[in-house]
Amino acid sequence: MNTQQDADDILVDDLPAPRHSRRLAVVTETYPPEVNGVAMSMARVVDGLNRRNHDVQLIRPRQPARMAAQTGTGKPDVDEVLTKGLPVPLYPNLRMGVPSKRALVKLWSLRRPDVVHIATEGPLGWSALQAAQHLSLPVTSDYRTNFHAYGKHYRLGLLSKPIMGYLRKFHNRCDATMVPTEAMRVLLAERGFERLTVVGRGVDAQRFDPARRNDAMRAGWGAGPDDLVMGYVGRLAPEKNLGAVLAAYEAVKAVQPRARLVFVGDGPMRAELAARAPDAVFAGQRSGDDLAAHYAGLDLFLFASLTETFGNVTTEAMASGCAVVAFESAAAGELIRSGTNGWLAGPGKEPDFVAAVRIAALDAAARRAVADAARATARRLDWADITARFEAVLEGAIARAEPAFALPGLQPAA
Repeated sequence: MNTQQDADDILVDDLPAPRHSRRLAVVTETYPPEVNGVAMSMARVVDGLNRRNHDVQLIRPRQPARMAAQTGTGKPDVDEVLTKGLPVPLYPNLRMGVPSKRALVKLWSLRRPDVVHIATEGPLGWSALQAAQHLSLPVTSDYRTNFHAYGKHYRLGLLSKPIMGYLRKFHNRCDATMVPTEAMRVLLAERGFERLTVVGRGVDAQRFDPARRNDAMRAGWGAGPDDLVMGYVGRLAPEKNLGAVLAAYEAVKAVQPRARLVFVGDGPMRAELAARAPDAVFAGQRSGDDLAAHYAGLDLFLFASLTETFGNVTTEAMASGCAVVAFESAAAGELIRSGTNGWLAGPGKEPDFVAAVRIAALDAAARRAVADAARATARRLDWADITARFEAVLEGAIARAEPAFALPGLQPAA
């Protein structure tokens, strides 16, 4: 009996196949500590790619000094390249990059990435696309924000078609564009977008947990342990359709006078909302475990936005054990089965939304069952699985580009 040979076989069989490390350039015009769904999800993806042993170069606008001290990827081996940035119109707390093609061509000529991933379609994103194509680099992108859908909320209706044309031109120059839901893939395909693939979003079900519910916090909102607390988390802005949230609150207050409404977030509509609902609680912008505790303090999560590509707040609320009432679109349309793990209204049907909120408010037993089912759904949305899917799309773009390098003069840099 060859004991040494047997031991060697066992060792070889038990070892996983080595993962091929890639050199990845990730370009985004928003990143933590900026607070929005794109920033949060990109930070998760960057961290996940890093954990999977890839060499990640993160290219983003430099944030204001007051925010820079909070910035951190959590991974010291992420190579950050900071570019000039300007405030985003209508979103002064966010930055957008400036045209930087020449600088990116120089950067990637000296240290050539295997693939460039572009998360946002602003000036920095466009520059990255041009630079990558100049260098014959494979490019992938995300479709993350319905800019064209914001037009009616900001009196930009005439620009809706040109904006959609620009987005289509941008993404159709990429080797693959990731979208968060099947419904979005179908919609964009109908509008002429090509090479679309669905990559969803994860949620941190350890951070967003019903166990963070705090009766003292609820008491601070004027709610007792058994009082109904409804809430919304996100930007207080016209595109979030917050009038429907107020209409639902008024309908519930008519039958449950002790019901409370909590807004978590900030934005240009805060003063208007406070005037229309003077008894509502405005908790301001929250983050981390504090944000998670605010979610857990809610019984019903009201999300009336019709402009989302996904809506991370939906999955965060579900993970937190909130019963969600939303329109049948974005993440809610993809994940919620009405009456089972949430309640849905037809897109844009505000009376149905208000009626669904009223039904959920009046049936505490059904609300608890739905909240438990929502939590179970959210626990299956693991970020590790999402990162693996994201990685597979990048690998596909690299593989399709490799035959080009067989041509003279197109060998990738060492």
